[in-house]
Parts: sequence; C-alpha cells; structure tokens
Amino acid sequence: MGRLPLRIRLIAGFAAAMLLVLSGAGAFVYLRVQYALDLRLDQDLAAQSAQLTDLVRARGPLPAAGRAGPGEYYQILDAGNHVLSASSGLPAGSLLTPEQLQRALRHPVRADRGTLLPISTRPLRLSAVPVRPGATPAAGQPAVTVAAVRRDQRDEALRELIGQLTLANLAALAIASLVGYRLARAALAPVERYRSEAARIAAGATDVRLAVPERSDDEVTRLGRTLNDMLAALESALDRERRFINDASHELRTPLTLLSTELELALRRPRSATELEQTLRSAAADTAHLISLADTLLDVGVQPVHGDTAPEVDLSELLTGLVGRYRATTGEAVHATVAVGLTVRGDATGLGRVVTNLLDNAVRYGAPPITVAAGLVDGLIRVTVHDDGPGMSPQFLPHAAERFCRADTARTTPGTGLGLSLVEAIVRAHHGELRICSAGVHHRTDSRFDLPCDHPTTGTTITLLLPSTADSRSERA
Repeated sequence: MGRLPLRIRLIAGFAAAMLLVLSGAGAFVYLRVQYALDLRLDQDLAAQSAQLTDLVRARGPLPAAGRAGPGEYYQILDAGNHVLSASSGLPAGSLLTPEQLQRALRHPVRADRGTLLPISTRPLRLSAVPVRPGATPAAGQPAVTVAAVRRDQRDEALRELIGQLTLANLAALAIASLVGYRLARAALAPVERYRSEAARIAAGATDVRLAVPERSDDEVTRLGRTLNDMLAALESALDRERRFINDASHELRTPLTLLSTELELALRRPRSATELEQTLRSAAADTAHLISLADTLLDVGVQPVHGDTAPEVDLSELLTGLVGRYRATTGEAVHATVAVGLTVRGDATGLGRVVTNLLDNAVRYGAPPITVAAGLVDGLIRVTVHDDGPGMSPQFLPHAAERFCRADTARTTPGTGLGLSLVEAIVRAHHGELRICSAGVHHRTDSRFDLPCDHPTTGTTITLLLPSTADSRSERA
C-alpha cells in the first residue's frame, strides 16, 4: 500500500469504509424484514398448532384424516416418533428428528426444514406441541402434534431482498468511489502542481513562486503560502550569503593587498634596520586586522544557546561593570540605570561584547548624552542604549544589521560593518530580539516578542529583549 499513489490509498480506504457502512445498513434492513415476515408466519403457525392440538385432545380416538388450508400441513406422532396421522403432500417419515421429538414431549418446539440458500424444494416451518405435557403417553397414542407451513413466499421475498440490496450497495459503492476519486484528485491537484513547480526550482529556476489561489484558505492553500514564504526566505538567505562572500572577499582583499605590497617594497632594495622594523610593524598591524576580521566573521555564526544547560548570567552586574569600565577607559559620559536581579542564561562574554559594541557605535556615530537602561517588562529583560545623535536614515535602517553594510556617513570612519550583525547574531543565539529605532518614528524589528517600543523621540535607540530567569527587585544608578 505504501507504494501506491496517495489518491489510490485514499480511495481504497474510503471504499473499505463505505463497504462496511453499506454492509451494516443492508444487514439491518434484511434482519428487520426477516423479523416482520417471521412474525407473521409464526402467528399463523401458532393458530394452526393450537387448533390441531385442541382437536386431538377433544376427539380422543385418533382421527383418520384432517383438513388443512393451502400450504398448511400437520402430523400426529407417538412417543416413538411414528406418524399416526398426517396431511397429504408430506413425506412418509416424521418431520422431527429424534432430538427434536424428545424436547417436544416436554415443551413446545419450533424448527425449520430446508434452507434459504441453496433453494429447498419444500421449505417448512414447524411447531411441535406435546398433547399432554408431563404425562407419559401410551404406545400408539398421540404424543406430539406437528403443525407446518410452507416458507416459499417468505424465502422468496428474502432472496429478492438480498439481490436488491447487493445490487444497490454495489451501485452505491461504485458511485461513491468514483465521486471520492474525483474529489481526491481535485484536492491533490494543487499538491501535484506544487511538486512540479518545486522540481523546476530544484533544477535551477529562480524567482519562481507556487501558484496559490487568492480567495481560498484551505489546508493546501495555506501549505502553498507557507512554501512561498519559505522560498522567499531561502532566496533572501542565498542573496545575503552571496553578498557576504562578495563583501568578505573585498574586506579581506584590501589588507592582504596592502600587506603584500609592503613586503614587496621592502624586498626591492636593501633597507636599514629601522625601515625593516617599520615595515614589519605595519605588516603586523595588517595581520592583526585580518585576524580580528576573521574572528568577527566566525562569531557572526554563533550557535544558539541551550537554555537548560547554559550557565546563569547576572546581567545587572555585567552591565554595571561594563559601563563603569567603559567610562574609566574612554572618559565618555555614559549614564546607566540598571535594575537589580536581572539574570539570563547564556554566555557572559558574548553578552559583554554586545554591550561594548553598542557603546562603541553610540560614541562613534552618535552624540551625548549616552544612556544605558535595563529592566524587567512582561517577563522580558529590556536593555536600551540611547544616544542623542542624528540617527539613521530610513533607507539604511532596514539593512543596519546586515553584514558589511555601512551607512554613507560611516564609510570614512574605521570599521568593517560587522558590529550590529554580530550583536544580532549573539542576541538571537540567546533567543532574544534586536530592535533599532531612529528619531522615534523609524523602527527595525523582527517582531519576535509582542512588546511595544519605548524610547525617546530623538536620536538612536538600540533595544535588546532577552528571556529572563529572575525578577527585578529594585533599581540602582
């Protein structure tokens, strides 16, 4: 069954279910009709048997013959199962078997002779009644009366009913299977269409989307929309990877070219020890820049943090310490308001690098005052870094966290354009969200958490939302 097409398996299951339902309905109808026919037959047989038994009990002497209506028969038997009297048209022997006779001597017995299928030549229904229940009849005296009626009409009606039910059920099953097959084929047609279009995409076709009906909202349509969203995400990821390769090649080629040029110039003619030392120092600086760039590229691909096994980080203490050291090292006026007891699970080094990068960006591209705030909001830790600079342009804001992406105003300053990309990678690895808001009206979010932005209407605000592992109890500045 697993090798058959899906629509064939659906039809097979549907047909099997319909066969069971139709068989059950047919059996119910047959049993009800049989019960009604048998009830009528048993009423006639009971009246005939009572009349025959009363006649035998009242006459005393054995009658030589009796009268019966069309299709009605009787026999009078002694205790040895011998026929004392019988209506014409019956076989010479007793209608009862020895076992049936022994039961009939004690209480009434009802039995059938002949079968419905195959067709019997003389189908009868019998009612055997003891003449004198409980008494021991004398030899040759009537002991049991047997009344019988023919079942021809009853059996013929039942056979006709079986034939009609069989034909009707087979016709209903065929029609239902045909309708089910067409419905299954129509329902699975979009899936086959999606498969063929996906095969085209796998073969190298670009900018191809599945043809999804606009007005429909069934399961297959929702699947098509989800697949289209997945294709869009894959193409976007592929474009980002291509841009990353191009930008990484450009960023790596520049320091490598400078390093190679410096070394070639140093080897063209004899140099003094001082000149060689300067060349080596310059080469060492370029090498350090290459190492830093390579480390940053590796950090951008940081793996997600596993919350169950990751260590707990006191974010309040981490932020307070970083801001204090940053003020002491750079002399910048950074104001911090950090709630106590903010804890997350993750990597303290990575989170520290996030805060340091945000502070560097605020100092380099923004303007004072620079503020850092952290608190607990709706079960999430919200960390904001705000500066009062000119902010980001609306055109650049959606691409601010892309690798090697730099604003036009920042191209004349040192940097590689990996800072915010690294920040977002570390925040996502901690199952959080990075938000970049500029001038109070332009926002860049990934809507992971349903929490509104809260920031001043001027400058640039970088917001980090992280899952919390503890509650905030108080604040300190």
